[in-house]
Amino acid sequence: MPRRIEQIPKQDRPREKLLAKGAGALSDEELIAVLLGKGTSKMDVMTLSGKVARIMDERGFGVRVEDLTGLAGVGCAKAALILAAMEYARRRIKPEGLKITTSADVLPLIRHFADRKQEHFLSITINGANEVLNVRVVSIGLVDRSPVHPREVFADALADRASGIIVAHNHPTGGLEPSQADRDITHQLQQAARVMGIEFLDHIIFNRGGYYSFLESGML
Repeated sequence: MPRRIEQIPKQDRPREKLLAKGAGALSDEELIAVLLGKGTSKMDVMTLSGKVARIMDERGFGVRVEDLTGLAGVGCAKAALILAAMEYARRRIKPEGLKITTSADVLPLIRHFADRKQEHFLSITINGANEVLNVRVVSIGLVDRSPVHPREVFADALADRASGIIVAHNHPTGGLEPSQADRDITHQLQQAARVMGIEFLDHIIFNRGGYYSFLESGML
């Protein structure tokens, strides 16, 4: 049976937690749960919000109504509310297109992934004016690694007609120092970018405490 919101201790319920501690204290799933309000007779609101979050991670700014309404429990009204909230936030983050001048400029767009328990490998596509086109989750891995292939990374860049790309992934455990696997995938992506005529701008490793930039460290 789904766990009803009434069965969650009051201080841990998403809406009450937001009112007591502020929106910044909530996880992505909890924020979506506030927007959804409730789940269904077969699925509790936190499980449903997790499914919505996964779709939004994969689609980025390109998420559509039909992507959300394909989930049981998300009708047109709830989908419209989620997309409206997302668009309002997007306009405040990048009113005319967030321009990337340093590696740290992308951190506000990806920082919320720092709390994820698994590695999330992200692509940030950039246009010719150095403005962000989209942010997507390319793959989700284990606690200490996220398997990714260049074709998955550059499929998004080609779809966006991007002139450049930044990739990033969170380190759920340990420090920010890149592993040998991190160095290897960076080299592979750099080579693939040259073939495709897309500029490989940076690979960023981040956690709640900071970030490591391959570009700033002279590794690109």
